[in-house]
Amino acid sequence: MSWRAPSEVFPVSAERRVVLSLWADFTEDLRLTADNQEKMPSASCDTLLDDIEDIVLQGDLKPQDRHSARKHVVPKARKRNTQKYLQEENSPPSDSTIPGIQKIWMRTWGCSHNNSDGEYMAGQLAAYGYEITENASDADLWLLNSCTVKNPAEDHFRNSIKKAQEENKKIVLAGCVPQAQPRQDYLKGLSIIGVQQIDRVVEVVEETIKGHSVRLLGQKKNNGKRLGGARLDLPKIRKNPLIEIISINTGCLNACTYCKTKHARGNLASYPIDELVERAKQSFQEGVCEIWLTSEDTGAYGRDIGTSLPALLWKLVEVIPEGAMLRLGMTNPPYISEHLEEMAKILNHPRVYAFLHIPVQSASDTVLMEMKREYCVADFKRVVDFLKEKVPGITLATDIICGFPGETDQDFQETVKLVEEYKFPSLFINQFYPRPGTPAAKMAQVPAQVKKQRTKDLSRVFHSYNPYDHKIGERQQVLVTEESFDSKFYVAHNRFYEQEFRNRLGNHLSSVPHASAAVRQDPASSRMAPRLQRLHQDCALRVSVGLALCALLLAFLVKVYN
Repeated sequence: MSWRAPSEVFPVSAERRVVLSLWADFTEDLRLTADNQEKMPSASCDTLLDDIEDIVLQGDLKPQDRHSARKHVVPKARKRNTQKYLQEENSPPSDSTIPGIQKIWMRTWGCSHNNSDGEYMAGQLAAYGYEITENASDADLWLLNSCTVKNPAEDHFRNSIKKAQEENKKIVLAGCVPQAQPRQDYLKGLSIIGVQQIDRVVEVVEETIKGHSVRLLGQKKNNGKRLGGARLDLPKIRKNPLIEIISINTGCLNACTYCKTKHARGNLASYPIDELVERAKQSFQEGVCEIWLTSEDTGAYGRDIGTSLPALLWKLVEVIPEGAMLRLGMTNPPYISEHLEEMAKILNHPRVYAFLHIPVQSASDTVLMEMKREYCVADFKRVVDFLKEKVPGITLATDIICGFPGETDQDFQETVKLVEEYKFPSLFINQFYPRPGTPAAKMAQVPAQVKKQRTKDLSRVFHSYNPYDHKIGERQQVLVTEESFDSKFYVAHNRFYEQEFRNRLGNHLSSVPHASAAVRQDPASSRMAPRLQRLHQDCALRVSVGLALCALLLAFLVKVYN
């Protein structure tokens, strides 16, 4: 039977012709190979070949001849959504671990020093490319900057960690709580940035986003000497763009039995004067009009590096431009006593607020001794009396702790008498909280109900006097630095750091001066709300009287013309 090509038996489609062509080439190759074998001369095994190609005869098919039919095969192009492709290329997936593209939510508790640290960390992260967001639920990572002064602040911190874990957020912890006690159970497995390592926050955040746990808790040293902390020239995102908070030193020289901050911040370490002056100059160039100096104890500044607080302040006032102001932070009585004359001169400077925060904590020498405050009530009074005499109109703020272990009713009454005598316009009243790891936590505690009652009693004394009544009607020159929470008022301070409110809708003064700080135990109990209420009542009365007079005048004119 003769052989016939498949196409002669079965009709084929155009799509299969390429395959059939390849089949025909294959069979032709077989036929030619058989013919060549008959013509090929015999060769012995010992015949030498110069090259492997010598085996191929001239009439043999070349490789390109065998694949000639493939030119008819045309690849089919696959369509794709170009717009979607570009979008996916430019936008990494939501679970991407590429650092620098995530959103970060920050929360800071505590003092102005802690707030300054938070501003530095936010500035570095933003400079690297991270987005600092106000929306906690929208953030990929939570940066929680803690305070260890009182139990409620740490409770809020702990609850925030728990909430972040429930929402599957990445977490980085900062501040005094993890620095002082990094081995607490609720901190296990979490990344921590130490109070002196805030200049490395980007590294910690990067590794945390990748799923690693990093802890940087070391102290910064130079030739074995402890430094003040991170550099002062780091980028910063200020909560208030008009106010720069500068930490002049970290740590302190005291060993107060109730203080947990010392466990975190350590002993005194001051920044050099030239670095602080440069930071102030840079801040003014960036549009700042008010500088706050802060630390755990500004009065102790420079004792570790052979200088003093007055030496720093005289250098700073040289670079403060016209219209800008400098505010001093908290200082304990022992360290300012040596510089009272110089401090009085500085506080009288036109570009320095006549304001000073000097905590007394208790007016009982027995309690002060148990606290290890290193001064007596007479020392505190001497400082206050001197400054009130040499700096007329000065605003002095102080702190009181109610219910310290061993405080008797008589001890507390001594404190009440001190407040009644000096009528401090700014008074921070704190109920005592035993902090774990401090000597005071091991002392015999005052009953909770007694502590609470003493706090209320002292708050009542604070609200019983009006330290600014004699200033009603005075015209004040003030520096506006912010808005009120309801955005209805501009908030300003006069030369004595007395707070003023000016209505945004008009030019009239909306209230008399207020204390720059309220009772810490119950911030809502400050004088601000009652005075604003009285002001609004006065305004309403004046408006009513004015409308009544207008009505009478209108009635009179109508009667005359009729």
